[in-house]
Amino acid sequence: MRWLSLLLILFTSALHAETNVSGSVSTQLRYFHQDPQWPGQFSGRQASVAIESEFRAKVGEGKFSFIPFYRHDEHDDERSHFDIRELHWQTQFDDWDVLIGINSLFWGVTESRHLVDIINQTDFVENLDNEDKLGQPMIQFSWLQDWGVLNFVVLPGFRERTFPAVEGRLRTPLPVDTNNAQYESGAEDRHIDFALRFTHVIDDWDLGAYYFYGTSREPRLLLNNSGTALIPYYDLINQVGLDLQLTQEAWLWKLEAIGREGQGKTFVAMVAGFEYTFYQLANSSTDLGVLFEYLYDDRDASAPQTFSDDDIFAGLRLALNDVDDTSVLTGMILDRHTEEKLITFEAETRLSEHWTLDAEARWFVDIDKNGLLNSFASDDYVQVEVAYHF
Repeated sequence: MRWLSLLLILFTSALHAETNVSGSVSTQLRYFHQDPQWPGQFSGRQASVAIESEFRAKVGEGKFSFIPFYRHDEHDDERSHFDIRELHWQTQFDDWDVLIGINSLFWGVTESRHLVDIINQTDFVENLDNEDKLGQPMIQFSWLQDWGVLNFVVLPGFRERTFPAVEGRLRTPLPVDTNNAQYESGAEDRHIDFALRFTHVIDDWDLGAYYFYGTSREPRLLLNNSGTALIPYYDLINQVGLDLQLTQEAWLWKLEAIGREGQGKTFVAMVAGFEYTFYQLANSSTDLGVLFEYLYDDRDASAPQTFSDDDIFAGLRLALNDVDDTSVLTGMILDRHTEEKLITFEAETRLSEHWTLDAEARWFVDIDKNGLLNSFASDDYVQVEVAYHF
């Protein structure tokens, strides 16, 4: 691609410019205490190492960014992977901001589900919470005005979702064959997608709205001819999205909503709720946030399946506001019909100037054998990650 060649030229120029280099090297250990549910899966420990570096420089009138990422996993070949999270050049002139290259864009305000976040593909082998994303090739034009910001994003290449290998945990009963993905578009992963998004802040309101046309980041999983694997099928979709956040002293009121056409019946989905923060508990520096959200999705069986069709999320966010930036987030998603529960725990702290410690755990409770979470019914795990930052 010509734009990639241009970015490599800019990268060479950046080596001789004012630069800032940082990054991290981390060791992660997961432990699954239950025997695996599906044939071929490993049991017990899962260790991995990851390296992520950030290279930023000022080149001419613009800024250059390069963030490569690599993880090596001891069991799951698909989880051992390399990705370029960012490789782009960005500049401003008059009322315009222009970005060319590979980038990550996050849209949304809710905690339990990121409905409106559609630009980047999910890096599913990293974590099942859909918060880790693959870098996306794009050209972004942002028009900055007093009445808001208008973003036009052209996406000249598509990234397929990552899935665990046969031996991996947190996978579907049949493995996903990522080597034989299918597309509705004849251009396949070269289809040019685009999105138009408007954002504005009005008093205590943060508003975002967009229209997206292109290849769905959510594939449908179809059974292959031999019945031994699932094939990802990527449809062309039209999607509109809305995200709102109202800030009122200790209250944060949040809403994300979408409407999608192109995967069976046109459907709508939403997440709505609040976060209330108790500041300086017992005259300390500690803050405690109480979170509550309702999740709704009326898609039918012809669309990609979702667990979050009629669910309630409740959680707590604890911030000690100490010198080590210690924080804890815990919560539970409850399916109102099946009473299945997904319980999560996340904590992080700094050990020293360069070292951090993260802990995570997930439990799948009261799982229905016919429910979507049955794929992970034996995949409760605890995880510890130690990282050195440079």
